[in-house]
Amino acid sequence: MLAMRRREFITLLGSATILSSRAGAADSYPTRPIRLVVPFPAGGGTDIVARVLGQKLSEGLGQQIVIDNRGGAGGTIGTALAAKSAPDGYTLVLVPTSHVINPSIYAKLPYDTEKDFAPITMVASAAILMAVHPSVPADTIAAFVEAAKARPQALGTYGSAGSGTVFHLAGELFKQLTGLPLLHVPYRGGGPTVTGLMAGDIPLAFETMLALQPHVRAGTLRALAITSTRRSTVMPDIPTTAEAGFPQLVADNSYALFAPAGTPGPILTRLHDATTAALALPEVRERLREQGAEVVGNTSAELAAYVAAEIPKWAALARQAGVKPE
Repeated sequence: MLAMRRREFITLLGSATILSSRAGAADSYPTRPIRLVVPFPAGGGTDIVARVLGQKLSEGLGQQIVIDNRGGAGGTIGTALAAKSAPDGYTLVLVPTSHVINPSIYAKLPYDTEKDFAPITMVASAAILMAVHPSVPADTIAAFVEAAKARPQALGTYGSAGSGTVFHLAGELFKQLTGLPLLHVPYRGGGPTVTGLMAGDIPLAFETMLALQPHVRAGTLRALAITSTRRSTVMPDIPTTAEAGFPQLVADNSYALFAPAGTPGPILTRLHDATTAALALPEVRERLREQGAEVVGNTSAELAAYVAAEIPKWAALARQAGVKPE
């Protein structure tokens, strides 16, 4: 009996020591730079949001936020890297809506979308534009459909930031709604997609207003519509897809911040508080709004609920659009 009590005491003492060390680590966190993985190349919407957030988050935490662009495979390469990183608060990942679509697109992911990540907050949500190269003889969706039917070889492709992204699925829904036999051209992210569109390698692309707006304003690209139920306050002249006769073609791109599963609760709380404080700054809200994104900054529980609800929703839409797992 005495030996059993001694073992119980040692176990309790060990647990208390672990909890105490974790609490101490959280109190001093962070003591070195934090890596923020962006699972897409520089220049796209996810990268833009990460850099706007990272600058102010660095100030709030007192440590540098280092952006680590790891594009490829619809964002799964960089996301897997984050999932397998040490759960110590020094590796974070910012993912777009593709995070909850990928389970329906890829037959086997190198991580569990719900179990391998600790939610911090939804950072922002950005509108999606349908844009064409200036050489395309169309300034509306209806005109593009007619032109693509007449010139299928020249206008028979569309580009996106990669298989499994919300842009890919929006394009597949567009194909289904119009009957156009468009070929999907997946790029490694929003930046390369915009580059391909500007070069004329593809006639049409679906991408965030964050990435396309500067080029549309400059006249180097032409926007056909915004895939939203309401017009953007930033670019109010662009009609919605519903106004253009395609009310089913509605989607946006939300950006969420996660840490690897197992990250201590006090560190997650510190990260959540610092992130939402940065998002509350007028200059951050305005910079994102100017790019066509709206700040969210919800609770970690709300982000977890979003992930749980969105996975089956996008699975149904993927089936509807005829997108099969790769």
